[in-house]
Amino acid sequence: MIILGVDPGTVVLGYGVVRLEEKKLECLALDALKLDAKKDPFERLRDIHEAMAELFERYQPDFLAMEAPFFGKNVQSMLKLGRAQGVIMSAGLAKGIPVDEYSPRKVKQSITGNGAASKEQVSAMLKSIYGLKDLPKLLDATDGLAVATCHAYALQSPIPLSSPAKKKAAVKGKGKGSWAQFLAQNPDRKIEG
Repeated sequence: MIILGVDPGTVVLGYGVVRLEEKKLECLALDALKLDAKKDPFERLRDIHEAMAELFERYQPDFLAMEAPFFGKNVQSMLKLGRAQGVIMSAGLAKGIPVDEYSPRKVKQSITGNGAASKEQVSAMLKSIYGLKDLPKLLDATDGLAVATCHAYALQSPIPLSSPAKKKAAVKGKGKGSWAQFLAQNPDRKIEG
């Protein structure tokens, strides 16, 4: 199962790609895309769409996880970020990739155990989780990896989620909580008929 995690932005867009196999996580990619801040905002949205299409083609993700908007006081920033998120979601949904989003607090909580952790603490924990030697200079990249990791943890959670991605995993028989997974782990429970 491949998960693409995105930290949306209109100037810097961070992403991380993880493979979840059994209960083992592997980091496949981690980077941040710098968008030209001098370009027209609509041109940048086009660039985001093209970048997402390229990432989908390269990694063939089963799931797209995004960081949900952080509600700030600057309405213009929120509007720009919302547009970028809409473009990212639309690009994923057009490819048939289920989309989920997580609040920044939820992402930090799942990675560090502390919903108020700093970006540096999250980055250090990810370095440890994946055994990474070096981390990118832009922490937006580790934010993207954190979102992908958070989604991987959610898919493995024994607490059922009502998200479309969790339902898709269960239907495919891949996710924790699917009947196929349950029967594989409990062969003595099969009902012969």
